[in-house]
Amino acid sequence: MAAQTHSREVQKTTLDPTLLAVLANRFEAIVREMTQTLLRAGRSAAISIARDFSCSITTSVTGPHELLAAAEGLPAHIYGSHLQARAMCELHPDLAEGDAFLHNDPYLGNSHPADHTILVPVFCEGQHLFTAVAKAHLSDIGNALPTSYMPAARDVYEEGALLFPCVRVQRAYANIDDIIRLCRRRIRVPEQWYGDYLAMVGAARVGERKIQDLVAKYGSETIKTFVHEWLDYSERRMIHAIKQLPGGDVIGTGRHDPFPGLPDGLPLKVEIAIDTQEGRIAVDLRDNPDNVAGGANSSEACSISSVMQGIFSALDPDVPHNAGSFRRIHVKLREGCVVGIPRFPHSCSLATTNPANRLVVITQSAFAELGDGWGTAEGGVAQNAGYAVISGTDTRRNGAAYVNQLILGGNGGPASPGCDGWVTYGIAVISGLLYRDSVEIDEQKYPLFVKSEKLAQDSGGPGRFRGAPAIEAEYGPKGDPVTLTFPMEGYETPAKGARGGQAGSRAWATKIDRDGNEMPLPNIFTGDLLPGEFIRYRDCGGGGYGPPTERNPEDVRRDVLERWVSVEQARIAYGVVLTGSIEDETLAIDQEATRVLREQLGK
Repeated sequence: MAAQTHSREVQKTTLDPTLLAVLANRFEAIVREMTQTLLRAGRSAAISIARDFSCSITTSVTGPHELLAAAEGLPAHIYGSHLQARAMCELHPDLAEGDAFLHNDPYLGNSHPADHTILVPVFCEGQHLFTAVAKAHLSDIGNALPTSYMPAARDVYEEGALLFPCVRVQRAYANIDDIIRLCRRRIRVPEQWYGDYLAMVGAARVGERKIQDLVAKYGSETIKTFVHEWLDYSERRMIHAIKQLPGGDVIGTGRHDPFPGLPDGLPLKVEIAIDTQEGRIAVDLRDNPDNVAGGANSSEACSISSVMQGIFSALDPDVPHNAGSFRRIHVKLREGCVVGIPRFPHSCSLATTNPANRLVVITQSAFAELGDGWGTAEGGVAQNAGYAVISGTDTRRNGAAYVNQLILGGNGGPASPGCDGWVTYGIAVISGLLYRDSVEIDEQKYPLFVKSEKLAQDSGGPGRFRGAPAIEAEYGPKGDPVTLTFPMEGYETPAKGARGGQAGSRAWATKIDRDGNEMPLPNIFTGDLLPGEFIRYRDCGGGGYGPPTERNPEDVRRDVLERWVSVEQARIAYGVVLTGSIEDETLAIDQEATRVLREQLGK
């Protein structure tokens, strides 16, 4: 199986161009209204603070459901929207206005079980033309442990998540109480789940109402014409963007760190064929290992979305991200492959993070093989303690239970041919689209104390353009023990540089006991922190792009002033000799010594 291709001849636009642009922006605006609804109404911190959710609109106007609009949705969430909408239609031929469906099945188009999705079929003039989709990552989904990530789970049974293969949860705009009771009974924080559920339903209903208003204003025939022509226009934009690339074949390789059941790690390969004459890109993931007995299997939606995210990072950023542009990317998958189509009951618990992060960075860095000026380095991939799921009880709130995912971590972003890596990168599948938690709000909501947070010096990969530094932080309980779990990656295989750039720093995590003794933690950790204990961690730095000795010396001096780069690394990695000091603002470049040192390093 693969991403759907579109073989018919691309038609010219017949709709008035101004109206085409207006309607495209109206659909994007509807998705943004859905997004704001979910952000403001969500109960859990992962939704209401970090914005770990996505909204989208799919359409059946062009045939089987295709993605029409996604605004700022996360790629790992968005790509499978149309697969889930198709499953809804196939499983429920009796669709009716007022229906809503709960879907989190990774074997049926979803990303991974922790991403609960609400799908609302939108009827206009009696026809099911669109589907409003709201998907949110939930911290507790009924897993065997109080976490949404189960890296060591050998199968879905050991994972324990409640799976809903597109189950009707509302009829005639009213809840089906059997499903609600089931979730309330099985999920550890039922009121938090129910609040998030209502927020997702509310977001989807906002989308439904706004779409119906739009169709009523312009008429269904005009809207149908728009859908065809907007997707065709997007395809033409994609063809043009691909034709700007150098043609040829490139292969990207990488490796997931060792995990339980993976003593040697997991080698991964992405084969990319770029046909600039036809304006097509083919990606082959079939030459990868079989499904593994653990949570690091990718779902079909995540396998495709990860490589597509890597491809789009190498193209014109103004190309619309919808089914029209997707027609020009053909992803070849194999059933039973760890980054392909998973065979039930292999667990896909980590599908949106660990294997997905690696696929994104391998794909985007593979484009650097086309030549200087293309692709990027690799970004950091650590799903470290800053992204841990925390749980416990809070005596400040009469012993109330809580489960929530922290978004306090931060890997360094990859350097590109034209700029340094982002410090707000997060992880590869996020690429700056999630918000980081507010330390103050986390400390207010949970019995947690964040002792320190900083950007780690010398953690970004040196290069002509520098990889972003990683976050280093320390936190612990405040009054009550805290249980946390995280599946850290990047502790052995760092983010690689490109075109002569160097790798970023590796990730690590340690536990500090009450006596101040510091002990390294394994990459998969589930355990308790007692009051007086702390966890300290550092995420991965981003890889650099281009030879470090080609970096502008003044940029190196500024990095030293920011304390992102040390004076020693400026000399050793970049060949920049500095005089004076930061403290008295006399730091300066010794131009002649720098010239001589760079000549020596070049030899």
